[in-house]
Amino acid sequence: MRIKLLVSITLGFLLVSCKNDNQSAKKQIPTDSITSTTPKFANKGHELVYNMVQKVGNFNALLDKKNVVYTYTYQTPDNKTDSVTEKYIFEGELSYGAYKKHERTLANLDGLVEQGYDGNEYWLKHKGKIIKDQDLLKTVIFNRPTNFYWFTMMQKLLDNGLFYEYLDEKTIDGIKYDVVKVTFQSKDDKPKDTYQLYINKETHLVDQFLFTVVDFGKMEPFLMKLEYENIEGLLLPTKRKYKKSNWDAEVTNEPWTLVNWSDIKFNTDLTKADFKK
Repeated sequence: MRIKLLVSITLGFLLVSCKNDNQSAKKQIPTDSITSTTPKFANKGHELVYNMVQKVGNFNALLDKKNVVYTYTYQTPDNKTDSVTEKYIFEGELSYGAYKKHERTLANLDGLVEQGYDGNEYWLKHKGKIIKDQDLLKTVIFNRPTNFYWFTMMQKLLDNGLFYEYLDEKTIDGIKYDVVKVTFQSKDDKPKDTYQLYINKETHLVDQFLFTVVDFGKMEPFLMKLEYENIEGLLLPTKRKYKKSNWDAEVTNEPWTLVNWSDIKFNTDLTKADFKK
């Protein structure tokens, strides 16, 4: 069981990248995202990221939606699939997931698996029964903030403690991009993850980005490609796929890992009580 758990966490970590770097800011609303006035930019890269966030919808726009319910589907190259009903309250980052299919997450458990974070406590249920196994709870502690982070990633690119560097202009498949490097403040002098954003000069959206997974020793980047959908005025990257790459964002022949969000509904009748175990 421990081996399966480790494999699940390792696979999942490839989709979180900087999640651990943001734990200190976990309940912190990104100031630049909600201000009504244009902030003082550190440099051109910071300005480009800010403008991108205004295009997709800033954190204040998310807070106005109050909460969200959607279906999260994750499929690995070896055809292992998770299908999860995800629920979040944006204020306080409350998070819930009902795993109806979980071939890569807690695959050793059959039937419905539920995870939650109520603002204070992480919890796990299997077929309605509370599970207290600490190894299994580690998966919950990983998945809940991770899935929330990816849903709000564009807005969180304006969190405090981030550094921006404009690298260059690059043309890929006839499309011109501004390339911006984003790194994270280190309090212990340990290496932190890196994002390299490819911001479409025409649409101002991040069409793709490179990311590292330093905590798992993955210093060479993965390439994530995005497709957006307008949901109630917010532009959300509802279709994602990623695989290993290099710092030139060259595509290899390796298969993609696929991630989709569907059936997205904002401002539902969720309450904080729905996130209690």
